[in-house]
Amino acid sequence: LLVFPGDPFDKPPCRGCSSYLTEPYVKCAECGPPPFLLCLQCFTRGFEYKKHQSDHTYEIMTSDFPVLDPNWTAQEEMSLLEAVMDCGFGNWQDVANQMCTKSKEECEKHYMKHFINNPLFASTLLNLKQAEEAQHNETAIPFHSADDPPRPTFDSLLSRDMAGYMPARADFEFDNYAEWDLRDIDFVEDDSDILHALKIAVVDIYHSRLKERQRRKKIIRDHGLINLRKFQILERRYPKEVQELYETMRRFARILGPVEHDKFIESHALEFELRREIKRLQEYRAAGITNFCSARTYDHLKKSRDEERLKRTMLSEVLQYIQDSSACQQWLSRQADMAPRFSRPPLCPAGRRSAPPLNLTGLPGTEKLNEKEKELCQMVRLVPGAYLEYKAALVNECNKQGGLRLAQARALIKIDVNKTRKIYDFLIREGYITKA
Repeated sequence: LLVFPGDPFDKPPCRGCSSYLTEPYVKCAECGPPPFLLCLQCFTRGFEYKKHQSDHTYEIMTSDFPVLDPNWTAQEEMSLLEAVMDCGFGNWQDVANQMCTKSKEECEKHYMKHFINNPLFASTLLNLKQAEEAQHNETAIPFHSADDPPRPTFDSLLSRDMAGYMPARADFEFDNYAEWDLRDIDFVEDDSDILHALKIAVVDIYHSRLKERQRRKKIIRDHGLINLRKFQILERRYPKEVQELYETMRRFARILGPVEHDKFIESHALEFELRREIKRLQEYRAAGITNFCSARTYDHLKKSRDEERLKRTMLSEVLQYIQDSSACQQWLSRQADMAPRFSRPPLCPAGRRSAPPLNLTGLPGTEKLNEKEKELCQMVRLVPGAYLEYKAALVNECNKQGGLRLAQARALIKIDVNKTRKIYDFLIREGYITKA
């Protein structure tokens, strides 16, 4: 498969009809270089041009054949490698979306099997990597200047991203009226020296404006800013702090040049990672940690402590404002806004009287209660039948376990936790159950 990097579509043109070739197409085996390529329509017509004759031997150019896997064609292999290079290793969903012919799982499985874990390629890739590291000790991002993209359709997403770019002339809307000053200039023999010098000055001014227009275009092309989406994908490889630095230093890119600017940003990204790692190791050393196994345990415990500290902070805020009902109401509203999935119990206004004791007259099961149990049901506002059921459940569980904890009682009785505590304390005080 031949690829012409200078063409905006990355496809070679047909020598017969000048259309962009699509596979399969024909290559003359006797003509060239450059290669003489024909589409199937021109080939069937027996197209001839200069030294090329219709009876020359030829080759069929296609990538519709398997290379590493019977279910993957060579074109799909190339598309996979290009998608991984554009979207980044590990972003398999984006890779599958760019390929359009394979699923996320198929792309990941094929790439890991044939390009990562393939023993045939392992030694070759390692040797290539070592040779490249020995030749280039720099850690800058590989840089490739961007070609002019194809002309986008009107009001498409790409046309909005490339606002101001005119693909027809491969230029931007900058100083569009520079040519107007030259439209009426005509050099004639009878011009005076002053008029001739004035016309020359106007041409020089126009030439300087053309140079500025070309300089701006070169900056955008060299830094790959024409294809904005690829540029944004490249930026997202950096941490957030480095992305902010990239955005701030972008205005100085025209001074350094594309390669130097990428080296500058990459060096700052490396510095950021080193500083963060040094700070983490210093924290481990200050805590007396000497191995990474202990460090993992330390990180886990630190996370738990931070969560507990956050809970205590929230509780202290409640206790601080509990004296002021309006401030407490504001705090609860703020917490409800931050976590709307939790329901917030209504706050009783200050000075509200508690509910009166429950009248047990005529309620079923009252005759089975002693005086202390009746008093408990009245204060807790619990009907005698329900109390007897709860009492029996707690006593049976205590006999099975040899003791009962408050948490176990709350798990058995699905009522208000304050009522459960009062019933639990009463049964222990009266000797019906014992603590575990």
